Amino acid sequence: MMFRNIYETSKSKIEAEQRFFEWSDKMKEKNFPSFITAAESILNHKETILNFFINRTTNALAENFNSKIKAFRAVFRGVTDIDFFLYRVSLIFA
Repeated sequence: MMFRNIYETSKSKIEAEQRFFEWSDKMKEKNFPSFITAAESILNHKETILNFFINRTTNALAENFNSKIKAFRAVFRGVTDIDFFLYRVSLIFA
């Protein structure tokens, strides 16, 4: 709940970074191995994660669109004609 609270209440990248460090320190104090691993992973990728707090947006829409294109490509078992593939994608997803 403390981790989730960071995302819900932090107003800036600096505040979120400070609260991530506090959360990480508490997990190390409590000696929860799985949370310590998660905290280390988060701190290793903190710059990318903290970019969320600039505009409070994610790339979820782009990832969703990418998965739809991959699924569409899988249905046809690959792409041989790229121009036709892009044409079909633009008709279906545009």
